[in-house]
Amino acid sequence: MSTKIALKVGGKRFDVDVEDDFAIFLNEQMAIDFKIDANNEIKTLLQAYIRKSHNLFIQEQNIQDILEECENL
Repeated sequence: MSTKIALKVGGKRFDVDVEDDFAIFLNEQMAIDFKIDANNEIKTLLQAYIRKSHNLFIQEQNIQDILEECENL
């Protein structure tokens, strides 16, 4: 099953279908980054993308550190 998620950016509404399990998580995260029931500026979208990319970068570094530790056992 899928759930439709909507976000308004730059005066345009974007609808995306995502899996139900992911929709719960995505809704929670989007509520942190965006005004769900209002228009969002493109700058807000870019800032959220950069923030999420930085989080991913940190996670990747942590994974690499753990893998190196496991290899040294």
